Amino acid sequence: MPLPKIATPYYNLELPSTGEEIEYRPFLVKEEKVLVLAMESQDTKQITKAIKDVIKSCVKGKVKIEELPTFDIEYLFLNIRGKSVGEEVEVRLICPDDGETEVPVTIPIDEIKVQKNPDHNRDIKLDDHLTMRMKYPSLDQFVSENFDLSDDIGIEKTFDLISSCIETIYNEEEAWSSADVTKKELSEFLEGLNTAQFKDIEQFFETMPKLSYKVEITNPKTKKKSEVVLEGISSFFA
Repeated sequence: MPLPKIATPYYNLELPSTGEEIEYRPFLVKEEKVLVLAMESQDTKQITKAIKDVIKSCVKGKVKIEELPTFDIEYLFLNIRGKSVGEEVEVRLICPDDGETEVPVTIPIDEIKVQKNPDHNRDIKLDDHLTMRMKYPSLDQFVSENFDLSDDIGIEKTFDLISSCIETIYNEEEAWSSADVTKKELSEFLEGLNTAQFKDIEQFFETMPKLSYKVEITNPKTKKKSEVVLEGISSFFA
């Protein structure tokens, strides 16, 4: 006689980028094991595959994980993990007033949201004629930003990121999709921009939606209160 199967609950979640409602379930032990082994390997490719496979397994329906913006993946991953191991996350924060005292803080996961900046714009006007439309970083970039232990963030890596986030360059008469040009052509195009234009690109990344949470902490030594802002999923599992 076969053993009985344990029913797994499903929960609803609204994707921040589109407002689309999806259903998801918690990790199973076998999926948690896959993630742990991937993290221990410190291999970015293994981590990417593990996160992709686990999210696909936990989400009901045909959600294209590879096409979700980084902040959608962060929000989804945070909530899946929350339903799996607990509704709260515990972090240790360093008090800003002395830069050394650590304070333990418990944060309810349902209070952690994706914050949207009203000044954010995907369309970057380069001059009177040309506009560049950006897209958000992918799953690969999500892994690189949060789980890559390398500190090497050089100019080449920066250009690779920007190039991967260009969707279209267009004017009133024509449009050039990034899918139709080479990586080298995109890199040369970026190198031809002036400083002001490049700052507008930086503004796109600085203002894009982010998983964010503000918390007030009190330094037990100085009794001084400070506000700390946590951004990105790595902040909640450090």
